[in-house]
Amino acid sequence: MSKRRKVRPVPVECPCGLPANYADCCGRLHRGEAAATTAEQLMRSRFSAFAVEDEAYLLRSWDPATRPAEIDFDRGMRWERLEILSATGGGPFHSEATVEFRAHYRVGGAAGDMHENSRFRRDSGNWVYLDGIIEN
Repeated sequence: MSKRRKVRPVPVECPCGLPANYADCCGRLHRGEAAATTAEQLMRSRFSAFAVEDEAYLLRSWDPATRPAEIDFDRGMRWERLEILSATGGGPFHSEATVEFRAHYRVGGAAGDMHENSRFRRDSGNWVYLDGIIEN
C-alpha cells in the first residue's frame, strides 16, 4: 500500500518567484498537465513542490539514480522565496544543466537561506534533478 501525504494548502501566488498564480504556473507541472521545458523551470517547480510538500512530484522529477525512497519534510520549515543566481545549459538543445539558486525559508520565526548549485539532466527527454552542492 502506498503512503499518501497530504500537501500543504495551495497558495494563490506561485512560490517559485514568477509573477503568476500557482495553479497556472508550477501547479500545472505538479498535476502532470505539463512538463518542464528548461532546467530552470524544473528548479522553480521543485522549489514550489517543497513549499507545498508535494512529495510525489519531487520524487517524479528526481533522477532515478539519485532519488531517495521518500522525502523527509521538516514540518516547522516554511520555504518562502527563491532567487535564481545563474544557470548553464538547460535549454531545448541541451542534455545537462546547472542552476545556482538561493532558497529562503523560515523556521520558528527565524529567517534563513540555502545556497545550492544543482545539476540536472534529461531522462527519457524530461529534465530531472540529479544532485546539488550546498554552498556556504
